[in-house]
Amino acid sequence: MAVRNRVTEALGVEYPIIQAPMGWIARAPLASAVSNAGGMGIIETSSGELDTIKGEIARMRTLTDKPFGVNIAQAFVRDPGIANFVIDQGVRFVSTSAGDPAKFCGVLKAAGLTVYHVVPTLKAALKAIEAGVDGLIVEGGEGGGFKNPQPVMTMVLLPLVAERVNVPIVGAGGITCGRTMAAAFALGAEGVQMGTRMVSAAESPVHMNWKQAIIDAEETDTLFLNQFSRPALRALRTRKTERLERELGPDYSGPPITTEFGSAKDLYFGGDMESSIALTGQVAGRISGVKPVAEIIAETMAEFHETVRAMGARYG
Repeated sequence: MAVRNRVTEALGVEYPIIQAPMGWIARAPLASAVSNAGGMGIIETSSGELDTIKGEIARMRTLTDKPFGVNIAQAFVRDPGIANFVIDQGVRFVSTSAGDPAKFCGVLKAAGLTVYHVVPTLKAALKAIEAGVDGLIVEGGEGGGFKNPQPVMTMVLLPLVAERVNVPIVGAGGITCGRTMAAAFALGAEGVQMGTRMVSAAESPVHMNWKQAIIDAEETDTLFLNQFSRPALRALRTRKTERLERELGPDYSGPPITTEFGSAKDLYFGGDMESSIALTGQVAGRISGVKPVAEIIAETMAEFHETVRAMGARYG
């Protein structure tokens, strides 16, 4: 059953499920699987490999005829021409993150793109609205990846923002199934974004060691690191991240945490879980197996509709 709301109508998708733009992971094989399954596949730019990204976008058009988008991760892509780069790729949807929402919003919208900005706080959400974005991706602190040093969880952040804005909202952080999607909708969202669930998907390019670590993780097996500086982040518990948790206190004066990523590709594709930092959300504690994207999305939508029906029947 397709969903008709402001998110699906603006993005041109069947289901209001967006795949998170993880660096090196959110490329054509994964993103096309999401789009083909009725969601919104996203190509990342945070790796900074724009020549490769251009090729991935071209590859997307051979793998799907469905809508897809591109993310601009401002803190990680320093190329001043990144907005025009995205415009030139012919996509109609872009999410912006990790920076000033006003920096690219005007030029992207002038070119006819729909722009959603990722926000971790109410203050950031109101700033994005002032900048003129079309929608918000409201990201709770339980999600994996780079975070605001003062994390606010989805249960608090999502309704807080929804009470203050009128644009469509996509909930992110802790979303992995139809029940969590229904919960996000109850809190004011019209769509959801999945990150960790997609990292563990069959089409995800990461090494099986990382996927297995997600499957084996308990709900306490992520750590929130670098809370007294920037960027803060949430990652899987490993020997490396446990060491960083101890070291990165308020008096830390060493090199920035970004130096600890080392050779990220050795983790992502080589499976060495101690060579870098495996950015992962708390929802890893609820993921029990590797599944194809189409199955993940189909199961999510079926459970979403069943949850909404059951709640209505019981409490309506």
